[in-house]
Amino acid sequence: MQRNDPAQYDGLADMWWKPAGGFAMLHWLAASRAEHVPPATRPDAVLVDLACGGGLMAPHVARLGYRHVGVDLGLAGLRVAREHGVAPVRGSVLAVPLADRCADVVLAGEVLEHVEDDVRVITECARLLKPGGTLVIDAIARTRLADLLAVRIGERVPGGPPPGIHDPALFVDRARLLAAADRAGLDLRLVGIRPSVRDVIAWRRGRRPGVRMRTIPFSSVLFAGYGTRRDDGG
Repeated sequence: MQRNDPAQYDGLADMWWKPAGGFAMLHWLAASRAEHVPPATRPDAVLVDLACGGGLMAPHVARLGYRHVGVDLGLAGLRVAREHGVAPVRGSVLAVPLADRCADVVLAGEVLEHVEDDVRVITECARLLKPGGTLVIDAIARTRLADLLAVRIGERVPGGPPPGIHDPALFVDRARLLAAADRAGLDLRLVGIRPSVRDVIAWRRGRRPGVRMRTIPFSSVLFAGYGTRRDDGG
């Protein structure tokens, strides 16, 4: 089985909006990201959603008042995203076909661990953001524990990632990421996150529609990053 095959997402396009399907955890992460996005302060504010997939951020972005621009390579996912109100742009997160400083908010959720050059993605995030703009990311850390939990175990449990969707060789070096963010003019902090165990049990029993993500002291498996673009651009 080829791991991290982008074509796999096209084959799973009908699962994007099934909250109990193979992308269940992406719904939980979307809600968590939204908690760290400030409401839009003007009607033309733009949120750029890198690797938007089927547009799971759409209801959250609409509630916060942004114009939602979704960037992805997969046509199947972009079609689904458009149906949910996302303005689709086909392109690579390594060279986003959008103008410098076009975004008030940039999201890069669950994408850094799917590319060969995560530093390039962070540089693109900085390029797209206006000074003072908000960046929200989440990704999987490059550790043996992450390999065990996210791949060897995670791909075998309901609500976990579809088998083969991750390649541990691409998991993210956090120190390298933070250094790249600083060079690009981003003030970024990382925190560990995990699903609420109580919520997962209730979700499995059909008592909750989703699962809340909790902050934890260590970021050695799943982590989120919250930051802003410095006014001086670094």
